[in-house]
Amino acid sequence: MPVPQASEPPPAREAKLFRNNKSQAVRIPADFEFPCEKVMIHQDGERLIIEPMRRKNLLEVLADMEPLEPEDHFPDIDDTLLPVKDIDL
Repeated sequence: MPVPQASEPPPAREAKLFRNNKSQAVRIPADFEFPCEKVMIHQDGERLIIEPMRRKNLLEVLADMEPLEPEDHFPDIDDTLLPVKDIDL
């Protein structure tokens, strides 16, 4: 049975730089497109490294949250509700 091969990355290509307001931007060719809306960028010597940002899962989001302060807790709303009415069907 043949073993699936990892797809080869596309060969290096030239990309166009342009100005977007006060920022320099790079036009990324379609075959290098990231499957996300945000990337992390950092510099390594004269190289710029662009990496896709993966979305956090729910447990990671919850772990980053600060606990609520006592004054932030939800009020008891039962006192403000109208009494329940019986419905005859």
